[in-house]
Amino acid sequence: MRKVVESIGFVLLVMGVSGTIDHLAVQPVLAFLNVLNRVVFPKFLPEHVLFANLTVALLGLLILVTAEHTKPGAT
Repeated sequence: MRKVVESIGFVLLVMGVSGTIDHLAVQPVLAFLNVLNRVVFPKFLPEHVLFANLTVALLGLLILVTAEHTKPGAT
């Protein structure tokens, strides 16, 4: 179960970073990682796309750190 949570955290982190890069300097390829940036955020948060991408990246990092901290034997 922890691996699933770590995977979700990693995907969110990469999606947030990729979306931020795509928003600041357009990436030529619409990939899975830019779905939030190109489809979801402009529709629901048109004035806060950059902030939303950075929040997704921060959420992914938070999930990764929390999953790492809760490993058995981690101090």
